[in-house]
Amino acid sequence: MNAPQQQQDRSRLALAIQSHHWLGRLSEGLQQRLAASLEPVTQAAGSQREAMLPSGHIQWLIEGQIDLLDDSGDVLLSLETGDWFGGGRAIDLGASAALSTRDSIWTSFDPEAFSAICAEVPMLGHLFEGKTGARSVASRANPASDPALNLMTTPVRSLIKRAPITLPPNTSIRDAAQVMRDKRVSSVLIVEQDHLFGLITDRDLRNRVIAADMDTGRSIMDIATLAPMTIDVQNPAFDALLLMARHNIHHVPVLEGQRIAGMITATDLTEQHSTSAVYLAGEIYKQAGVDGLQASASKIKRLQQNLAAAEASAYSTGHIITAITDAITSRLLQLAELRLGPPPVDYVWVAAGSQARNEQTAKSDQDNCLVLDDSYDEKEHGAYFRELAQFVCDGLDACGYIYCPGEMMAMTDTWRQPRRRWVEYFARWTGQPDPKSLMLTCVFFDLRAVYGKSELLEGLRADVLQRTRGNSIFLAYMVGNALTHTPPLGMFKGISTIRSGENKGKIDLKHTGIVPIVDLARVYALAGGDSAVNTHDRLTSAAAGGAISEQSARDLRDALEFLAFTRIQHQARQIQSGQSPDNFMDPDDISNFERTQLKDAFLVVQSLQSVLGQRYKM
Repeated sequence: MNAPQQQQDRSRLALAIQSHHWLGRLSEGLQQRLAASLEPVTQAAGSQREAMLPSGHIQWLIEGQIDLLDDSGDVLLSLETGDWFGGGRAIDLGASAALSTRDSIWTSFDPEAFSAICAEVPMLGHLFEGKTGARSVASRANPASDPALNLMTTPVRSLIKRAPITLPPNTSIRDAAQVMRDKRVSSVLIVEQDHLFGLITDRDLRNRVIAADMDTGRSIMDIATLAPMTIDVQNPAFDALLLMARHNIHHVPVLEGQRIAGMITATDLTEQHSTSAVYLAGEIYKQAGVDGLQASASKIKRLQQNLAAAEASAYSTGHIITAITDAITSRLLQLAELRLGPPPVDYVWVAAGSQARNEQTAKSDQDNCLVLDDSYDEKEHGAYFRELAQFVCDGLDACGYIYCPGEMMAMTDTWRQPRRRWVEYFARWTGQPDPKSLMLTCVFFDLRAVYGKSELLEGLRADVLQRTRGNSIFLAYMVGNALTHTPPLGMFKGISTIRSGENKGKIDLKHTGIVPIVDLARVYALAGGDSAVNTHDRLTSAAAGGAISEQSARDLRDALEFLAFTRIQHQARQIQSGQSPDNFMDPDDISNFERTQLKDAFLVVQSLQSVLGQRYKM
């Protein structure tokens, strides 16, 4: 490359650092040191190179577009201008080549040089979330990197260690056991004409055959789990983690389209250092009473501490902690059914609020409801579901999920209704947007089925979206309601703390930090007819649908991640010192650099609240 071209590329690199949302806030001296440690590389359109970079390095795409390809030349991941990707992870993704689809400039962070800068500015290591899911250079060079995020950037494909072991349905139990012994596997798939019928595990042999003294000459179909839950090879391993944790399973068949690609187990995830959630969920499903569940629930704080110590992202921490809440809720419902007998009509237990959004932390109250089949009759069935809801809500409270102060729980008669009544609720709330209706829409628009017949919930939210999409009057009221939660910024844009009371001198990270972003994302979803529930996912969809610019969506996602991460770290410090976790943090507990980022996050939220307020003026 000629000298003028090199100088031009270096100028582009320096400009990219200056204009970066976080790097641009470094001092001029640190920016210059960072630029000096990087070597810009030009890659012409149509050219390829090896995908994998040295261990610990992170690639930053300064300009252009690069596709990561597998051995067959198929695109696994497309990187756009500004995206980051861990070179050491490319091999786990299954990428063998990087194809530049446009003239591109990229650079690779050397972990040692970058870690030296992070030593001076520790929080810099946390500020690379939300680009491609890659963790920061500092974290990748650190053994205590985000275990859950490793699973988020690792495809299920990379966990498959061998071709699937399959047997036809007419195989005897004895023959299947011999195959499992000879192949040294803990499970086999039941397949005929390339169609997956089920699976059996060593646990099935132990519990359903030996313990039951079953004839081993019978067919494996007599002990199999039929129509098992599956996962696609392209899904992140994190999805497999949540699937196992939520449904108390330890073996998941992997499909590539309709073809059976293999099997992954909890042990495979153990090697990725992030399965404490799977085993804690398994422990929960073994409990025979509320006392046992209380003991299991007491470990959630420790789980959050471990995730915080590993600097797990707030996004992944929220999903993992929520998966444990789902497991406790499901087990309580199972225990309730054991006490009361089978339910007289179908029902679905529905989570609302942060549990529905997969955004819980160790400090959570409960928001839930029951949607009953329309064949429900209060005189015949009311007592059963009243007792069931009371048992579950009491059990959740005993496990640390305190009763909702507003009584928005299934134990309240109003929130335990047949589906037809829920349709009426939503129609009234969206048709008459008074303050109470707006508040209820905020709570019950964020819904997710946890246990029971999920079909009862399907269509309810779709009906709401049909009513709200393009409904400017309703949306204006929703925006007005959302703007009641504002970031804690003073007249001169400084951080404003609580002025009196027991939390004087602190800021409320939840209600004045995270909730305003949740509210913005909810309005975008209602306006755009988006069915996503998670706030991060809603912001991504809003950008894709044009409701918000891609840059604004990234800024909000970064702000959400930073605020939620700060909240989790704050709670971890409280747990470590023996205090009950809360949402009130003294700004003096964090560094000057962190306070600067905190203020920047609040300014992002304030700016976009203003934009939305102007868009939906009353």
